[in-house]
Amino acid sequence: MTEPQFAAAVEHEHLDVSEWDDVYVVGDVHGCRADLERLLRKLEVTDDDLVAFVGDLVRKGPDSKGVLDLVRESANMVTVRGNNEEKLLRGSKSVASLTDDDLDWIADRPVALSWEDTLVVHGGVDPRKSLADHDVDDLQNFRSLSSGYERPFWWEVYEGPDRVFFGHTPLAAPVVREHAVGLDTGCVYGNELTAYDWRNDEFVTVCPEETVQSRKESKWVRPQQTTIAAD
Repeated sequence: MTEPQFAAAVEHEHLDVSEWDDVYVVGDVHGCRADLERLLRKLEVTDDDLVAFVGDLVRKGPDSKGVLDLVRESANMVTVRGNNEEKLLRGSKSVASLTDDDLDWIADRPVALSWEDTLVVHGGVDPRKSLADHDVDDLQNFRSLSSGYERPFWWEVYEGPDRVFFGHTPLAAPVVREHAVGLDTGCVYGNELTAYDWRNDEFVTVCPEETVQSRKESKWVRPQQTTIAAD
């Protein structure tokens, strides 16, 4: 099994998931700790299960510090660094409750996770070039082969070989394709917080208790030809 090869500037962690019972990948939490805790209870996560996040644990929601603390203190939880974490590190955004120690921990997070033909990044991959030619900005922010929210999106044309799990783009429903799974279903905007059960190939969701931020209907991406294995 070939491990993905990235540019030297891209922090990447390869995991051995054979050490874990169940494996879950969770979409953008954006500071919604209460909703994350309900999702983890619904999944019945134990210390023997791995929970991987697609990034953007922080900002926009009510409890960024709480989400960060939960993930930091859990030996069975890992995350990539999303574009909102990157904004904190670069100083373009801030969260008052986060400490210098929190920011140091964020800075140490990888930009990509991988295991068994699976890749986890925040934004996506550009199918027009090799992984080795991607920089941090590509992996955290890439969305469209055109610009902004214009189709085609990268996952609509990407053909592998790895199956990429990603967040970043608020989706009305998960993207479900042979080589791409989109998990940012807009919890902070009042839609859902979504997890993918990697071993059982199904989605598990919770609805947020409140809509923290409003989002225009036109800003939601509605995946084409999506099939959801509902919980």
